[in-house]
Amino acid sequence: MSATLTNKKSLTPENHLHAIKARWFAVRTGFRKEKIVHKRLTSKGIISYLPLYKVIRRYERKVKHLELPLINSYLFVKITKADYVRVLETEQVHTFVHFNRNLIAIPEVEIDTIRRVLGEDTEISVIEEGYQKGDFVEVIGGRLTGLSGELIAGEGKKRLIIRLENIGVGLEVEVDAKYLRKQNK
Repeated sequence: MSATLTNKKSLTPENHLHAIKARWFAVRTGFRKEKIVHKRLTSKGIISYLPLYKVIRRYERKVKHLELPLINSYLFVKITKADYVRVLETEQVHTFVHFNRNLIAIPEVEIDTIRRVLGEDTEISVIEEGYQKGDFVEVIGGRLTGLSGELIAGEGKKRLIIRLENIGVGLEVEVDAKYLRKQNK
């Protein structure tokens, strides 16, 4: 009998929405509608975060400086249970991102990690040796101090991959080797 109850409990979806405490959730938007949805949510008084990165596109006669979404068709909202329907009622919001039918909150630390990574403006080429592909390293200087990840080699540069497990994506960032320290994993 207890095995039947256990199976029924595991079938019940998990929901991290809280009545009082606002938490971060990922929202799926229409294709190329992230900025519009961000503005609409903000105008409703809902805390919304759209991670953007800067890119330069060079054309034959002009150069364009663009800000593009880090993750296409996604943005993040910090809401309570009362805001859930208001977010879904927003035009071009398709759904909340679920993991195996569960509405899981994204930890504040992962949102902060994205903000810190996007604050890193420069890409630095590294000539220094001493690190190998697959090394686990920690950033000990600059805006990304305290973050850790796996090092991958590529074209004479050191690249650090930071895995954000609750969001389900990895971020690839170039970091100067003098700001890295090996970790034992």
